[in-house]
Amino acid sequence: MQKTKTAAIVWFRNNLRINDNQALTHAINRHNLVIAVYHLPEHWLNETPWGFKKMERFRAQFLLQTLTQLQKDLARLNISLWVSVGNLAEALRQIQEKYHISDLYGQSEWTQEEVEETAQIPKKINTHLYYDQFLFHPDDIPMEFSNIPEVFTVFRKKCEKQSKVRSPIGIPETMPTENLLTIVPALPTLDALGYESASNDHRTAVPFVGGETAAWERIQHYFWDTKQLSYYKKTRNGLLGKKYSSKLSLWMAFGSISARSIYAEVKKYEQRVVKNDSTYWLVFELIWRDYFKYISLKHRNKLFKIGGILNKSYDWETDKRRVQKWIDGNTPEPFVNANMRELASTGFMSNRGRQNAASFFSKEWHLDWRIGAAYFEAMLIDYDVHSNYGNWMYNAGVGNDPRDRKFNIAWQAERYDPNNTYQKTWLQTTLF
Repeated sequence: MQKTKTAAIVWFRNNLRINDNQALTHAINRHNLVIAVYHLPEHWLNETPWGFKKMERFRAQFLLQTLTQLQKDLARLNISLWVSVGNLAEALRQIQEKYHISDLYGQSEWTQEEVEETAQIPKKINTHLYYDQFLFHPDDIPMEFSNIPEVFTVFRKKCEKQSKVRSPIGIPETMPTENLLTIVPALPTLDALGYESASNDHRTAVPFVGGETAAWERIQHYFWDTKQLSYYKKTRNGLLGKKYSSKLSLWMAFGSISARSIYAEVKKYEQRVVKNDSTYWLVFELIWRDYFKYISLKHRNKLFKIGGILNKSYDWETDKRRVQKWIDGNTPEPFVNANMRELASTGFMSNRGRQNAASFFSKEWHLDWRIGAAYFEAMLIDYDVHSNYGNWMYNAGVGNDPRDRKFNIAWQAERYDPNNTYQKTWLQTTLF
């Protein structure tokens, strides 16, 4: 494609990678000046009415690590990364005026806060947004958004039978060295953003750092060096250590690796090592992730309504004392307490733990599930708006669970922590 003598912005959001990035690739292919921009919204740094920030320190630290790696990776392509904090419209206006920006490329988003951000793009800029966060691209699924099934199994079977996963597009070509800007704002620090450092607790299941390099190192280790992918289905419900589950959600949440790239590696693994229930199950989980994104596309802001996508009416409570007890890991359920303390100490909790903690919050104490979802949003390193709110609706009985299940937490603890090893690990010391 012939490049035009124009300048473009690549607006990075939750697609913080150079590999398999449509926005970045199209901008490089079409323009002779390309500037990368990442904006950190000011409200992420502010406290919610429930006493915790919109984004707490573990997620903030992982984000800054990710941006540091992205800055290095883009520099290899001779592209500068401009990070702004606060007012997006003002940052874009400054860059547009200084560098005569004609076009902006980015990832398409549809939830409320992201839509409001998109609206801040100056009208004079031609905008190109891509659905780049899916396993099955929206153009390739066998249904309209309005017809997305309300039951996951129906969606999965249709997509598995009638859709195909696109191949990753790789890393784009390198720009000329003169594309680099002389001056860009320095990356913010945790301290400058108002956070304390988030050092690793020795018990953490996620002793990892953010960024595309770390994501691919995890693939190398989990798939190829240790062959743990072969046992994923058996170990995914673990509770302790970095070996159980792939932990790829950490990097997927920031878009440091794409679902397509992971799928391509699974297919390669099946050809070279083994194809079994475990390799399929990792893809199965990627489809679950897609499903919540499509449910979000279908129902939009119903994700954040108390009645969820079912418009169900329950008698929800907002007892701040009980909310704090749940946050502190001080409930009548030791298994819930252990999980909540792990989350507070590390920014992570297993999938098994999340479901039990959410079920207790909404089904035992009947607390407004959106408060619990907001706390997970603040704390979880691998927070994803669609999966987080989709799963909370599911557990609260206002989402996509056709059976409206309630977890038997004592039974769950006995099954998944039969020797109390996990609970002893996190309850042996008083953290609060």
